[in-house]
Amino acid sequence: MNQNEFVILITPFKDKLFRLAKRLLVSTEEAEDATQEVLLKLWNNKENLDSYKSLEAFSMTITKNYCLDQLKAKRSGNLKLVHDNYIDREPSLEKQLEAKDSLNWVEKAINELPEQQKLIIQMRDIEEYEFEEIAKIMEMNETAIRVALSRARKTIRAFMLKTNDYGIK
Repeated sequence: MNQNEFVILITPFKDKLFRLAKRLLVSTEEAEDATQEVLLKLWNNKENLDSYKSLEAFSMTITKNYCLDQLKAKRSGNLKLVHDNYIDREPSLEKQLEAKDSLNWVEKAINELPEQQKLIIQMRDIEEYEFEEIAKIMEMNETAIRVALSRARKTIRAFMLKTNDYGIK
């Protein structure tokens, strides 16, 4: 496999690798480094890439594992979930402020979720992965993914209702 073939193969999901790395590592620089490391691992293993049923799922798994290893190495338990890929087309200033405020509250709610639920919310609701792909990446069965996602959404919904009903938490 030459460089052009590799680029064509990786390009469709390269940005997803970066977003997952950024979600886990928070720092843009660390996410860029992690993405580069994963792409280097894939390049070094380029002759065997055709043997994977889903190269994207395999790449996401490598990214997740690499980032978690980096976090363990730092002994950092503080993960920040950043949701910056929401784009609204020309809303009013008031709508922009409301949307930003809501996103901040959702981000806060997501930050309070257990690690596993954060990752599942990221992959399903933000990256729009199928349950089968998430199950492969997370090394869990699909039912467990659905249960964890349901619990995470329920927790976020309760947090938002409490915030809206009672004001600032």
